[in-house]
Order: sequence, then structure tokens, then C-alpha cells
Amino acid sequence: MAGSREAVLELLKSITDPVSGDDIVASGVMRALNVDDTGVRFVMEIAPEHAKLYEPVRQEAEDRLKAQGVEKVQVVLTGHSNAAPPDLKPSKPAEPKGPQSIPGVKRILAVASGKGGVGKSTVSANIACALAAQGRKVGLLDADVYGPSQPRMLGVSGRPASPDGKTILPLRNHGVTMMSIGLMTNEDQAVVWRGPMLMGALQQMMMQVQWGALDVLIVDLPPGTGDVQMTLSQKAKVDGAIVVSTPQDVALLDARKGIDMFNQLNVPIVGMIENMSTHVCSNCGHEEHVFGHGGVAAEAAKLGVPLLAEVPLDLEIRLAADGGAPIVVSAPDSKQARAFHDIANALVAWDKA
Repeated sequence: MAGSREAVLELLKSITDPVSGDDIVASGVMRALNVDDTGVRFVMEIAPEHAKLYEPVRQEAEDRLKAQGVEKVQVVLTGHSNAAPPDLKPSKPAEPKGPQSIPGVKRILAVASGKGGVGKSTVSANIACALAAQGRKVGLLDADVYGPSQPRMLGVSGRPASPDGKTILPLRNHGVTMMSIGLMTNEDQAVVWRGPMLMGALQQMMMQVQWGALDVLIVDLPPGTGDVQMTLSQKAKVDGAIVVSTPQDVALLDARKGIDMFNQLNVPIVGMIENMSTHVCSNCGHEEHVFGHGGVAAEAAKLGVPLLAEVPLDLEIRLAADGGAPIVVSAPDSKQARAFHDIANALVAWDKA
């Protein structure tokens, strides 16, 4: 039983939902089922006022699973109060309507990379804070659903509120309004979703979040050329994209694919950023190009797009991001922050063009 998801579902289908009269699987209250060698875990998502009705159901599910030989069973009752955000798992995909503007948002700027590990999220957080430091009204949407890192980088924690159960109130720090799936889950909890759930969650984080009046909404995309990138471009009017890459050939191969994707989706490339461009030893001052140098500049020149900056590989940048205050916040006048301020200046000029 512990190793059979189908057997667990069949057992749960025999347990009646006290509100709908259907079984708890058909009614939709049973969610996030996880069946593995360690046991069975799932959530029963209910209205808070029905907690007493469902407690016997929760107990019945645990008892019956244990009676079938499952040693470890964890069933959790959860529900949305007036202060909790709505569920980010849509029951049905929205009908396609073409790219839509986000109310109050002047510009949408995607930050992308062809592959992971090139520092895209660190760049996104620093750009957002650098623009905010210039007085711009900035939002940051962490669309890297499988690896959300912006809550840690911006020093934001807590679950966003929802006054009406539909509109989500984003959180804010360092002058940046931020929303991330990482705020809806525990820091060490994996998001195990297929494409349709990803697309629905992204649409809700774009359209149901009360962003307010923003000069720019920066979207930190996951690496690659998958569902999230396509959904963003098809559902929202994206004004431009920045492609982040390290200098070595293997990263540039994937960066080219990302650029080609945006070309196919008719999203203009605002520019490229060479991250981890060079490393200067803090002890002796020796400069070393760990990943090579100039590859992104050459690619940008080939494509006819601006090279926005060459960001160094620097310990202080990493420590600042891990500490919840990006380098442009923790050390705004440092040489490490200079590259991000230069990017912000270039984006302000782009916005005025």
C-alpha cells in the first residue's frame, strides 16, 4: 500500500466529504498527495469554519491507511482565512485572451538565462534595488517556481495576505514590491507541479497581485525555454528581456537559445549582461578570468544588442544576496555595486527612449 499511489487514491475515494457529499478526491479537498517508501502525506484544504466537520474525516483517513499497512500517515487540515492568500493551483486553465496589461504597471521587463547557475536571480534583485534607489517604483515577480530565491535575497518572509480571498497583497523591502511562490511554501518544500499548474500560478501572481502603480515590473524567470517563459510572453505584454550569461561557451550556447525564444515570441532584447566576468583576489589583487572573458560582449555585438554590464565574480555580492540585502543596498557606493547602478542607468534611458 505504501508504495502504491493508485491504491491510496482508491481508498480515499471511499471516504465521504461531509460538505459536498462526494468522496474527498472528487470534491477537490484532498491535495498534494505524496506516496513514497516513507509513508503517505496529503493536505485537506477546507473552509476554516468547517474544521470541526472535517476532523473526523481526517482521522478516518489516517486510521484506514494505517489499517492497510501504511506505517507513517500525515494528513493536514488547512484553509484560507481572510488574511491568507488564494490557492495558486487553478482548477481550470483560463481561456486564452492574448497578452494583457497588468493594471498599474507601466513596463514589464523579463530577466532570463539559457541555463541555471549564471546568477540571474542575484542580478534581478540588484537591478530592482538599484532602480528603486533612483526613485523608480519597482516590482519584482519571482517566476522561478521550482527554485524561488528572491524572498531570501530581498530579506522578505511571511505569507502574503488577501483581504477578499482573491486579491493577493505583495510584500515589500528595500523599496521593491515583491511576490514569489517561495512566500507560499516552506523554504525547504519542493514545488511538484506540472505545466498547467505552473501556468495558472504564474497568471495569478501576475494578474491577481495588487502591484499598485509601478514604473517597471521585473520578472525573474527560471532558466531555459519552457512553460513559464511562454506563458509570460503570451499572457502579459512584455516590453523587453535581459539575457544573463557567464562568458564560457557552454553558457553562451544556451543563452543563444533563450534569445531565439524571445525572438520567436516577439519580445525585444533590451541587452545582455556578462555575469562572473572576472575575479580579483582579495588578498593579492590578481585578476583572473575564471570562466573566460568577453564572450557575452562578442555575442551582444553579433546580435546588435547592448552589453549592459560586466559583473565581477565577487564574494561580497554573494554574501550580500544571502544576507537579504543585495550589494546595491548593503554597500551602494562600492565598486561591486557599480555595475548594477550602470545597468539601472541604462534601463532608465531605455524607458525614456
